[in-house]
Amino acid sequence: MQNTKKILTDIEYRVTREAATERPFTGKYWDHWDKGRYSCVCCHTPLFLSDTKFDAGCGWPSYNQPEEESAIKEIKDVSHGMIRTEVRCANCDAHLGHVFDDGPNPTGLRYCINSASLSFEPSSNAKPTNESDK
Repeated sequence: MQNTKKILTDIEYRVTREAATERPFTGKYWDHWDKGRYSCVCCHTPLFLSDTKFDAGCGWPSYNQPEEESAIKEIKDVSHGMIRTEVRCANCDAHLGHVFDDGPNPTGLRYCINSASLSFEPSSNAKPTNESDK
């Protein structure tokens, strides 16, 4: 594996390799509504489609399902005095965020993901939008 510390920014490295969390309402994708695909910033594995993104009001990008279930893995996280489910990239083991069971239908899930763990590729025929245009 390449030395990702030389490729990633400081915050990308701390989030994906040290399981840090970016501050809410600060990441580049928390209020991003363009059409396209969000992928792992480390290995470029496709993770989430913009059609599954929603405003959870939490300050981090939130999705109700991954593009492919096999793209992510879930791990029990008992850090910080809580019991949560951590979400990692199944390909490179990058920490992405956590999943909670308080999301919208049809899944009822909220994948709360750090912007620093994601890259974005717009759809080839998409025009930029904002949440009010959805």
